[in-house]
Amino acid sequence: MKFLILNGPNLNMLGIREPDIYGTLTYDGLCGYLAEEAKRIGVEAEFFQSNSEGELVTAIQKAYGRIDGIVINAAAYTHTSVAILDALKAVSIPAAEVHISDVTKREDFRQVSYVGMACCCKFIGEGKLGYVHAMERLKEIVGGAALS
Repeated sequence: MKFLILNGPNLNMLGIREPDIYGTLTYDGLCGYLAEEAKRIGVEAEFFQSNSEGELVTAIQKAYGRIDGIVINAAAYTHTSVAILDALKAVSIPAAEVHISDVTKREDFRQVSYVGMACCCKFIGEGKLGYVHAMERLKEIVGGAALS
């Protein structure tokens, strides 16, 4: 079972960007942690981060036929990108939405999630554990679909 861990704009700045909100773990540190957790869970993880909406759309499209689940933290594009929503809908790969911070307690504009409209589950405000919980849940969902 293979999952794409997809991260959007500014997540490459983890550890530097607003550490009071996002913590001090770097993006490379996050990927290393998640690679180990993926092994523990029994899945393979592929990582992709971009500050470009089009590159994220292309990564989703390229996942078609080779990826079993998508863990997506689209960051700011969560609240603005119909293109990412449409890409997720087009490929019909089970996807889980993740946010490191609790966006429900932040600015009003962060209350709308276009990306979430194509996701089967959401993990919000759990920090790096949100990604782990997303992989665990997707493994259950994908595994259950395989049994049907």
